[in-house]
Amino acid sequence: MTTIGIIGAGEIGSQVARAAIKVGYKVVVANSRGPETLGALIAELGPSARAATAAAAAAAGDFVVIAVPLKLVNDMPVKELAGKIVLDTNNYMIWRDGHFPTIDSGRQTVLELRQEQLPTSKVVQAFTHIQAPRITTAGLPAHDPRRLALPTSSNYPDAVELVTRLFDQLGFDTVNNSPLSESWRTAPGQPAWRALQHQTRRELIANIERAQRIILA
Repeated sequence: MTTIGIIGAGEIGSQVARAAIKVGYKVVVANSRGPETLGALIAELGPSARAATAAAAAAAGDFVVIAVPLKLVNDMPVKELAGKIVLDTNNYMIWRDGHFPTIDSGRQTVLELRQEQLPTSKVVQAFTHIQAPRITTAGLPAHDPRRLALPTSSNYPDAVELVTRLFDQLGFDTVNNSPLSESWRTAPGQPAWRALQHQTRRELIANIERAQRIILA
């Protein structure tokens, strides 16, 4: 059985854990306060879940979800994430993160910065365009015309394939907006972001094509 390491037990991380367990994965969940603080969540998730430190969750996962904001100084376990596909759920939120000059200037996207911080991992965008509660409630069967589509972006085709497979298991379509340098097209403020309440595959593709680069510095 495949195990997913999940770093971050907030709204997104906990919902990804719930959804993944429903389709047959095991999860190892970490937060910033220590595994002893995750007792209630692990009890809810049941025997397919356990708590660990961030490094232990990264080491245990066949692939890993990072569900915490990116910091300019890396705080993720580089060694334990080496060689693994890392699903990054982060969006660059200036009101929360402050200004990152490399992103504001257009030199890098937030996902390129994460990839730079994790040079031995395969970073891929995931779960950036869905409200957390809908991860477990909005999924629909394949070919349903109402099916929600989510974007992904990576420099690694096998990482995109993994996310596409996971999204399909959870009931979502995928639009590949690779490589990471193109991920600005789905950043906050872009048409794909403003329409995140619900986008079909066709609508998401159109919104990605309508994106215009925003330079803040």
